[in-house]
Amino acid sequence: MSRDPHPHAPIPTRPEPPAPAGAGTPSETPLLSVHAAVVFLAAVIIGLVMGGLMFLHDKSVPTAVAAGLGSFGLSVPVLHKLIG
Repeated sequence: MSRDPHPHAPIPTRPEPPAPAGAGTPSETPLLSVHAAVVFLAAVIIGLVMGGLMFLHDKSVPTAVAAGLGSFGLSVPVLHKLIG
């Protein structure tokens, strides 16, 4: 007849949830750094605003797209130097 060494041990009411699959492994490096994400997001906003303003001015979609892409492309290096 064996006796339980801890007769008054509390019984867990709820089992522990399983850990996420990647909990034990170190996280992978992100695709973009925070700096790059902020720069690209700001450049996209600038491109959209400039494209929208150009469309409201000329009512021409190709002109608006060209203005938006041009302002996006020119603002990326400027924002990279300013933010950082």
